[in-house]
Amino acid sequence: MAHFHLYFSCCLALMALTWRTSTGLPVRTASADQCAQCSLLFRHLLVNITELLKNEAICYAMTSDKILIESKSDTVLACAPTLNQTSTCMAQKNTAFSETECYRNIMKDLAHYDAVIQSYLNLPNRRSQDEITLLRPTLGIIQSLRQNCSLMPNEQTDSSEQDDVDLWEDNSYEDRKKMCKLMKGFRIRAITINRALGYISSGDHMK
Repeated sequence: MAHFHLYFSCCLALMALTWRTSTGLPVRTASADQCAQCSLLFRHLLVNITELLKNEAICYAMTSDKILIESKSDTVLACAPTLNQTSTCMAQKNTAFSETECYRNIMKDLAHYDAVIQSYLNLPNRRSQDEITLLRPTLGIIQSLRQNCSLMPNEQTDSSEQDDVDLWEDNSYEDRKKMCKLMKGFRIRAITINRALGYISSGDHMK
C-alpha cells in the first residue's frame, strides 16, 4: 500500500507539473513507466540515506546530533502545505502552493547533493574505501532522479546550483564530520520531499 501511495503521488506530481507548465516552453511528459521508476527512486533515496547513516564509515565516533543543510533551495517553504484559510491571518501568507515551484526546488536539492557527494569522493585525503562503497549508490540514485524524473525543458537545467562545492577543509576528520552532518540534513530533506509528494497526491492544495 505504501509503494502504491508513493507511485500515485509521484504520478500526480509529475502530471500536475506537466499540465501547469504546458503553456510555456515544452516539457517532457510523464509516462506510466517514468512515474513508477521515479516513485521507487524517491522512496529508495530515503531508505538508502537512512541505512547509510547507520554505517560507521561516515559517522564513526561522532555522537553529535547536529545536522547541516547547505542547499540554497526553498524546498521547505515551496513544498509546505497550504494553511487553512480560516485559521489565522498568517495563513494568508501560504495560500499559493505551486506544484511547479515545489518540484523545481526538489530538483535544486538533488543538484546540490549530487555536487556535494561528488566533490567529497574526489577529495585527495579521503582514504576509506568504505565511504566510496556507501556513497556511490546514493550518488547513483540522485543522478537517476535528475536524469529521469525532471520535467524541465531539455534546453534548461534543473538548477543553478551546479557550480563547484567548496565545503571541505583538507582535513580528513573534519571533512568526514561535516559529511556526516550533511547526510543527516539530506535525510531530513528527503523526508520533506516524500511528504511533499504525498501532499500533492492528496489534492488538498487544490481545495
